[in-house]
Amino acid sequence: MTRPADAESWPDLPYGAWKDTLATLHLWTQVVGKIRLAQTPWTNHSWHVALYVTSRGLTTSPIPYGTRAFEMAFDFLSHQLRIQTSDGAVESLPLVPRTVADFHRELFERLRALDLDVRIRTMPCEIPDAVPFELDRTHGAYDAEYATRFWRVLVHADRVLKAFRSRFIGKASPVHFFWGSFDLATTRFSGRPAPPHPGGVPHLPDWVAREAYSHEVSSCGFWPGGEAMPRPVFYAYAYPEPAGFREAAVRPDMARYDAGLSEFLLPYEELRRTADPDATLLAFLESTYEAAADNGAWDRRALERHSPG
Repeated sequence: MTRPADAESWPDLPYGAWKDTLATLHLWTQVVGKIRLAQTPWTNHSWHVALYVTSRGLTTSPIPYGTRAFEMAFDFLSHQLRIQTSDGAVESLPLVPRTVADFHRELFERLRALDLDVRIRTMPCEIPDAVPFELDRTHGAYDAEYATRFWRVLVHADRVLKAFRSRFIGKASPVHFFWGSFDLATTRFSGRPAPPHPGGVPHLPDWVAREAYSHEVSSCGFWPGGEAMPRPVFYAYAYPEPAGFREAAVRPDMARYDAGLSEFLLPYEELRRTADPDATLLAFLESTYEAAADNGAWDRRALERHSPG
């Protein structure tokens, strides 16, 4: 098979061109993610709910079901959702324009065909003015070209975020995709407790947010945009934010602190036009972490890798 000409490049991903597909895909990943949530033992900071980037899309990784296991994977090359069980059974659902209500119904029909009886809470998380999945007949767009472009951005971001994560020997999250906020992220921890998070995230219990931010963090990732920020960005923030963080000089010069979001932002469109997007992104990740760690008096000598291997 011939490889697409742009397979190695950071593709154009204008928010306005695919915002309807983005909104639908966000909700589809929530249906899948909530199935993983329902079946997986709770892990600190909600790490048990996330999806992971693959060579074709996003996966749940194996989900326990009694003595069996099953996995669900979005394939953004052949455009299907595959469900595979540890006893060899397979079902699939084409990724085509369809409402969230129909996606939810048809997915659970496939699960029942595999003798998987799973129950989820059907109210979406972290989305204002949301309606239960089974009632959502508003969102149903799916542009296969832009779904593939989005996944290609995730592949690039996943690679660079993993390189960045490897430089830290303290507690750090995997590089994982949170379907609630619809972003790819990784988080470093200072090891010290943090003040209680204020909560207030739409359709997310406050105790979940407080558990997620129970300790000081420096977090970063990629977000494809939304109505409040209609462009894709890389972001970085600290919780709690130390004095001096927002005034820190970070790299590259195109990165800016957004006071409304309390985050440093690096516009994706500007990044992809640089001579070396990987190096530019790593500079952003490193310098924003340094701003959090230095202003927050982290024990960097104990937390960072100082030699290869």
